[in-house]
Amino acid sequence: MPFWKEKNLSQMSTQEWESLCDGCAQCCLIRLEDIDTGRQVVTNVACKLLDVEQCRCTDYVNRQKHVPDCIKLTIKNIPEYDWLPETCAYRRVAKGKDLPNWHPLKTGKALDHIKANPLYESLVSEDEIEGDIQDYVVE
Repeated sequence: MPFWKEKNLSQMSTQEWESLCDGCAQCCLIRLEDIDTGRQVVTNVACKLLDVEQCRCTDYVNRQKHVPDCIKLTIKNIPEYDWLPETCAYRRVAKGKDLPNWHPLKTGKALDHIKANPLYESLVSEDEIEGDIQDYVVE
């Protein structure tokens, strides 16, 4: 039986926990919040540390030194990040659900599902944007 069905998140080793990430990079996309409404919108601008081709952090271990507001998912804060996709393995396992059939732990193919999402064709690093970040809001 796969480890994510046998264990809850608190029982997982660091390696198991990290392997749950499917590389969707939603954690790494810059979001803007409307001060008046509190509504968040997502941009196609990625953190400067994200390798937009591989959808992986280039300095994962030290990311919070370089980007102090970098999101670090923990068992306690997963519910706070309700903007994460319903397919997020951390959210699913926390709710006792199985991983999606396309998840890399099931298929062995890390980027196929990501490359199928049109958003990833237009990802840009925050170091490369021109003009106002609001121009990069996606629906």
